[in-house]
Amino acid sequence: MNDSKTVRTMCPMNCHPTLCGMKVTVAGGVVTRIEGDEDNPDSRGFLCGRGRAAGEIIGNHLRITRPRIRVERGRDEWREVTWGEAMDHIAEVVGRIQPHEFGIWLGHGELATNYGTRLGGQLAKRFAHMWGAQWWHPAIICWALGGFGLGLTGVLQVNTKEDTSTHADLVLLWGANIASQPNTAPHLKAARARGARVVTVDVREAEAAARADEVVRIRPGTDAALALAMMHVIVRDGLQDNAFVSEHTLGFEALREHITQFTPAWAEDVTGVGAVDIERLATEYATTRRAVIIMGGSSMHKHQHGWESARAISCLAGLTGKLGIEGGGLGERHGGNTFGQGLNPLVPDGKDNCTHPVPTQMPAMLEAFADGRVKALLTSGTNMMSSFADTHALSQALDKLELVVCHDLFSNDTIREHADVVLPGTAWLEQVGCKMTHTHLYWMEQALEAPQECGSFTQLMRDLASRLGLDNFFPWRDDEDMINAVINHPSTGGATVAALRENPVRALNVSTFAYPDHHFDTPSGKVEFQSARAREFGLSELPTYTPPERSAPLAFRQGRTLNHFHGFYDHGQALPTLRKRGGSPTLWLNVNDASARKISDGDAIRIFNQRGSFRATAYVTDRIGAGCVWMRDGWRGINELTSGERVLPDASVDIFNFGAGQSAYEARVEVELAAP
Repeated sequence: MNDSKTVRTMCPMNCHPTLCGMKVTVAGGVVTRIEGDEDNPDSRGFLCGRGRAAGEIIGNHLRITRPRIRVERGRDEWREVTWGEAMDHIAEVVGRIQPHEFGIWLGHGELATNYGTRLGGQLAKRFAHMWGAQWWHPAIICWALGGFGLGLTGVLQVNTKEDTSTHADLVLLWGANIASQPNTAPHLKAARARGARVVTVDVREAEAAARADEVVRIRPGTDAALALAMMHVIVRDGLQDNAFVSEHTLGFEALREHITQFTPAWAEDVTGVGAVDIERLATEYATTRRAVIIMGGSSMHKHQHGWESARAISCLAGLTGKLGIEGGGLGERHGGNTFGQGLNPLVPDGKDNCTHPVPTQMPAMLEAFADGRVKALLTSGTNMMSSFADTHALSQALDKLELVVCHDLFSNDTIREHADVVLPGTAWLEQVGCKMTHTHLYWMEQALEAPQECGSFTQLMRDLASRLGLDNFFPWRDDEDMINAVINHPSTGGATVAALRENPVRALNVSTFAYPDHHFDTPSGKVEFQSARAREFGLSELPTYTPPERSAPLAFRQGRTLNHFHGFYDHGQALPTLRKRGGSPTLWLNVNDASARKISDGDAIRIFNQRGSFRATAYVTDRIGAGCVWMRDGWRGINELTSGERVLPDASVDIFNFGAGQSAYEARVEVELAAP
């Protein structure tokens, strides 16, 4: 009997915001084939190596398939239990402590079947609001600081990649690498084929440089300085869009006076970009009507003043009137939404029952763990020990908790070192799901049965709520009924699961370009060059630049590669193909910096600062500027080097719906040859 079947689904790697469709063939409970879905309107058959490796999740001998409880803290000794026994243990602890002493933290691994629709996150927040527990937004490990800067200006929404490929005449990739958005590359190619110029601004020549007509090499942490100098040139030469500025912005006169100090000559000393090049780039951007800025995410904003960069860059678009038009604005990025995009919330209206909320701020979370204000923690699809800053402090804080519960597919550093209870999760083919990009909604059909003791995050939350007597937590018949409650929205055309089963792809009723109504995401409804909200929090009311600290000679930056993306699946190490391609820790080092330290390509090196040290192999290259070093993120121990200090005041981090409480992640390091 041939039980082979092929299902259309979406890749579980979550290379947001440009998710890829795939066709998966299963037979005998195993994946026999994975290929790109040529009918998927977002990816059009494209599927990178990460996606093709996804089949290795199924049947993987490293997979967690039974719940287990640690016998004793500090020992790698466990006893296997049933799902029910594990949930009873969790409920006993959570029911004994105060509701606000329990916290929930979700990672991108939990989003494998519902990225964009946020089903798991909404369920967790629903539970937290009803029970009175803590819930923290996952954006604080990646793009939250940038989002905060964009939010102050009022330009959180994005134009689509299709708009960029069809209409943009200039594409400015600012800290954006197509390794994070691999299927963006065809749209850049299409734009160039039309005659559009592509310029990349980055600290290194990453994969995006191969798609660019020009590469602007910038010193790390100085993006705000470059944007301010460009604004200086634009206003000095009268290149601003006066009609747009007059009608749709706030604080132009204050901005005009403020930016007189940020001359191209000043910026050359700060950024390393020549004054002549700054003049030329500013003029080109201002005089090209259809010019889009695609801004980077994690690595660009993960430093002490990262939010200043996003804010200053977003002001460029407002100053030149490129918002609310085809081919302009800000292009697709992590954390953005298209105009008109929306879903129905699962979180009940009314008061959040948490009586002692801990803000969505990394340092505040660790402080609450350490001083006992939070006693129990549930995580799902994440590895905090690889994604949080200052992991030495994190490790000490986790040890103070009475209970750490991890729900995941594979073990990871957090599980190995700190978990008390481990719950096995379900993979993307083992449950129904619904994903959404900026332009489309996708149904994900279940194709396989999960191992018997594995459970979805929905099941976890339902079971916990039931044991705690939390009435009306899950008023829906089943997962499909819950999904119906979320997706039956005007932006989806009133989508239902039944309709998606007939046609698993649905175009969203959204504008291809942001802000067609010229109403922006600020209290005034205008683009705010001058922000009263920033002033209220003790921040600069105008976009500005703060020099980075110089405690060590080299600025340390981390990012992603085409073969590596997120912290789930044990940072890809659980999947043989990705583990093989991932290699070993390698540090990009400028040729002059290497020569001064008598380091050659391939040498074993030690990276260190006042917080700790890390061993790696040197990659000596002229593709990165002097004074900056770069490494793929996710290596165990590397974030011991990064700062866990506050960037923003606690009161400011939850003014937007994504939370903005990133740690600084700042790291200045020195590099030397490693001892034998």
